[in-house]
Amino acid sequence: MMLNDCYKAPEHNSFLEGVSSLEKKNFLSQSKEEQIATLKKLEADTNELMKSYNVKQVKVGDNVDKESIEGKKQGVPFWRLMKELTLLGYYTSEEGIKASFIYEPVPGKFKAIKMKPGQKAYQY
Repeated sequence: MMLNDCYKAPEHNSFLEGVSSLEKKNFLSQSKEEQIATLKKLEADTNELMKSYNVKQVKVGDNVDKESIEGKKQGVPFWRLMKELTLLGYYTSEEGIKASFIYEPVPGKFKAIKMKPGQKAYQY
């Protein structure tokens, strides 16, 4: 759903090619150590590929910047898409919010809250 609703055709193709590549390597049949090695290699290859792209920050709103990747015809690499979608899914889930943020009910009065060492940095 996220690919269809939020990404363009080049990213669809890149994602499907990435999944197909993992299938060809029999990723699910590999041992845990082999899977980790495969994913580390995939991440290293993606990092090298991203260096060849012209990436720049584009102002979207007052406090929001978005990365714009120019000169790419094949779309954002599979591993980068997978990481983006995984993080988005985690941080928009109830478990992710509860594990990563402190809930302060709003509306409430404004008060400065002293952070304790190691306390989660964001409050919602």
